[in-house]
Amino acid sequence: MRLLLVEDDDHVAAALSAILARHGFQVTHARSGEEALQALLPAGAPPTVSPYGVILLDLGLPDQDGYEVCGKIRKRTATPVIMVTARGDVRSRIHGLNMGADDYVVKPYDTGELLARIHAVARRTSTPGGGGAGTGTEASAGAGTAGQSGGPGGTVRLGSVSIELPTRRVSVDGTDVPLTRKEFDLLALLAQRPGVVFRREQIISEVWRTSWEGTGRTLEVHVASLRSKLRMPALIETVRGVGYRLVTPGPGAR
Repeated sequence: MRLLLVEDDDHVAAALSAILARHGFQVTHARSGEEALQALLPAGAPPTVSPYGVILLDLGLPDQDGYEVCGKIRKRTATPVIMVTARGDVRSRIHGLNMGADDYVVKPYDTGELLARIHAVARRTSTPGGGGAGTGTEASAGAGTAGQSGGPGGTVRLGSVSIELPTRRVSVDGTDVPLTRKEFDLLALLAQRPGVVFRREQIISEVWRTSWEGTGRTLEVHVASLRSKLRMPALIETVRGVGYRLVTPGPGAR
């Protein structure tokens, strides 16, 4: 797999590149946001085709903020982005996911953890629709359960929330809500059976396609991001010690 490493510290980049090379990755190192964007889409390349399987993106770049770079990357290509940064607070994680990152790793990290996350996002994006629960066949399986109605073409409606499975489009009261790939997959999974508790292990297995325990923190961040974007904090209920369930909202609920 070809991997784009965006890191302004040459010593950090050299050490990480050596580790990645030993695990079979072909690494291209970009030291700035502009250099990364130029490497990502060479002159004359179609706007959605990238030569890389995964992008590792540091946020502290010399020319522009890493969040801004992530936003620009996401406008050009669907190549998965893993933010690798020392900014470990929940607000920073949520902002990174909102900008289009597929995962978020906090420095200092274990290299085994980073490698597992790289392989995980690569597996998810190598299947149609990014894998996970967002595909129309899987997510529509629960149509007809309480509070849920199937619409034309695989649309799920939960109160004021509309989830269009084939187009991966979500709206609240008719207003589109942009979600990342994993945010949509998570919401679509919970929407299969509103009111039913999904265990954390089950969610991680079906949405992240891994049983690796370290993904649990990523799940929490995605849930928080969904609550914020949909402006419905009560929509996804935390069942302490077990997992999450989707609470069917009433008309106009927030």
